[in-house]
Amino acid sequence: MPRDTSAPDTPNPLRSLSLEQLRRRTSMKWRTYPEDVLPLWVAEMDVPLAEPVVRAVQEALALGDTGYPAGTAYAEALAGFAAGRWGWDGLAVERTAIVPDVMLGIVEMLKLVSGPGDPVVVNSPVYPPFYGFVENMGRKAVEAPLGADGRIDFAVLEDTFGRLRGDAGRPAYLLCSPHNPTGAVHTADELASVAALARTYGVRVVADEIHAPITAAGATFVPYLAVPGAESGLSLMSASKAWNLAGLKAAVAVAGPEAADDLARLPEEVGHGPSHVGVIAHTAALRDGGAWLDALLGGLDDNRRLLTALLAEHLPAVRHEPSQATYLAWLDCRALDLDGDPADVFLERGRVALTSGIPFGTGGAGFVRLNLATSPELITEGVRRMAAAVG
Repeated sequence: MPRDTSAPDTPNPLRSLSLEQLRRRTSMKWRTYPEDVLPLWVAEMDVPLAEPVVRAVQEALALGDTGYPAGTAYAEALAGFAAGRWGWDGLAVERTAIVPDVMLGIVEMLKLVSGPGDPVVVNSPVYPPFYGFVENMGRKAVEAPLGADGRIDFAVLEDTFGRLRGDAGRPAYLLCSPHNPTGAVHTADELASVAALARTYGVRVVADEIHAPITAAGATFVPYLAVPGAESGLSLMSASKAWNLAGLKAAVAVAGPEAADDLARLPEEVGHGPSHVGVIAHTAALRDGGAWLDALLGGLDDNRRLLTALLAEHLPAVRHEPSQATYLAWLDCRALDLDGDPADVFLERGRVALTSGIPFGTGGAGFVRLNLATSPELITEGVRRMAAAVG
């Protein structure tokens, strides 16, 4: 769907804050490393909040509206956003539930469709918490590695599903869509193939769609539940990544028509976990934050082009395919032939913090993930430091 152009003069939020202002922040991105380290790692954006979000939170605080969450305003706002942005009018509010955040929501959905010891398939390299959360809840993470092109390898996926069919348990598939770290946007055909394989082999699909609003120009996000055959699927969505609201926790679980009874078994206590102020903030973002989001998306498009040019000039051995979604770049540093993890080398010698590819599982060694959601100046400085570290 076309981007919102109702406020074309909205400034690029990625150019709004200075390094001095950013270093006043006390969150993980800006407090994990010493001040001489440039942090381009964890998924926090270097942006001011969208004005509608600030206004909604300020009004809630002025009213003392800081109790427990209630109602369906978040789900209604998400349904409106999905219809306007993705042309999907199938998000039924009656088949939703608010959950504390996407990862805790994933845990609760997996509890509904699988049991202790059951396998959960993931497409490695993939977001590292997939492994930790799955294993900490007593399930077994099973890798179905991506293809060389960074997309789902359906031969591998079918083989993995087939090997699980003889197990006595209830297998699940944790789909990352768009994919983190590669930034691949799964096509409607790819998602329909996922749904068909899942039905054939009796695998329940839980989709992490947290990065859905953050797509590059020319890319089209397709909700998993919008494709034929996905009626038994479950999805987790949130405004947290697109509007930088990780500290205001809330997310929405969405069930396909055949999964409504599963979602109905979600314990009431789960709905007490989200932040009420978070729900207010996310709702405001989805309803009124479209112009801000589009300014951000334009800035990210610029940053993708900038990173490509900088790597070509200063680090031509680093392979990089600009992402179709997310604000993350997945950099293949294997041709640098470094002694050890590239992330360690860039940190120790260049004083720039990137995310190591190793925790992303099979296929991640030799890669680093770089956060593009910052100013062009800091991206330029980051690549300069990386080049100096291996020069």
